[in-house]
Amino acid sequence: MQITRLFAVLLMVLEWTRPGLSSPLRPICDLRVLDHFIKEAWDAEAAMRACKDACSIATNFTVPLTRVDFDVWEAMNIEEKAQEVQSGLHVLNEAIGSLQASNQTDVLQSHVDASISNIASIRQVLRSVSIPEYVPPASGGEDEETQKVSSISELFQVHSNFLRGKVRHLLASAPVCKQGVS
Repeated sequence: MQITRLFAVLLMVLEWTRPGLSSPLRPICDLRVLDHFIKEAWDAEAAMRACKDACSIATNFTVPLTRVDFDVWEAMNIEEKAQEVQSGLHVLNEAIGSLQASNQTDVLQSHVDASISNIASIRQVLRSVSIPEYVPPASGGEDEETQKVSSISELFQVHSNFLRGKVRHLLASAPVCKQGVS
C-alpha cells in the first residue's frame, strides 16, 4: 500500500515538474485514485476497531460532519462544496495530527502517518481539478459543520466516511472532470 501511495504521489509530482512545461498538474479525475485513499482509510478504521484498549486515548476529537443531504449538496455551487470539503479535510488533518505526539502503538502511528500523507495527497488531487484550497474563516469560530467523537476508532470511521461521501461527490462533480478529462 505504501508503494502504491508513493507511486501515485510520484506520478503527480513528475507530471507537475515535467521540464519545458509551465502548465499546472494535469487533472486527476479518475476516481480509482481516490478509491485507493478510501481503502487505506477503511483499513485504518478496521485496525482501530480491532485495536480497542491498546489504541485508546482520553480525549475528544473535533471532526467534520459526514452526512450529505443530496438536495442541499446539488444546490451548492462548486466553491461552496470545495470550502466544505477542504474545511473538513483541514479538521480531519488537525484531529489525526493530534495523535502524532501521543505515545501510541506502532500500528496506530503507522495509520496516523499514512492518513496525514493521504490527506495531503487528496488535497493535491483536488488542486489538480481546480478545487480551491481551504481558506479559514475570518471569525476564527468553530464551524457548525463539525461534531465531537470520543475515540480513535470513531475518528478513523469519520475519516473513511468523509472520503467516501463528500470528497468523492466533490471530485465527481468538479467541472473539469465533467468535461471528460481523466
